[in-house]
Amino acid sequence: MKVSASRLAKVARSALQSLGRTHQDLDVAIVSDREIRRLNVRYLGKRGSTDVLAFDVSSPGPSKLLGEVVVSADTAARQAAALGIAVALELDLLLVHGLLHLAGYDDHDPAGARRMHERAREILSGRRRRPLPSRLWTGLLPAR
Repeated sequence: MKVSASRLAKVARSALQSLGRTHQDLDVAIVSDREIRRLNVRYLGKRGSTDVLAFDVSSPGPSKLLGEVVVSADTAARQAAALGIAVALELDLLLVHGLLHLAGYDDHDPAGARRMHERAREILSGRRRRPLPSRLWTGLLPAR
């Protein structure tokens, strides 16, 4: 699968700007299901695959690095196919989702999940000329 690094960089810059964090940098890694499973076990102690992981690597001092977002290309492709959307759009969503975790958003309870997914919708909608397909939000938020 071909992944556009320039597209992901634009999405990341747009999201950082929207969150008022233009002074910070972000590392993004696109990996296989096998690699994300390995990272999930090693760093979170969770067995199995996931679509995105976010690692806060910020530290006191002069570092501008906010963190690293790791996205499974395999899972993104499956999720995109199930929703009938472009893989690139699913990758955009997963990148923003991971970045929102680094910015302090949490989706472990329904209210937090709603705030987080609404913010992702705002960020992704703000950089497009055409509306996002409502099916992108299937399983995340009610369609609008």
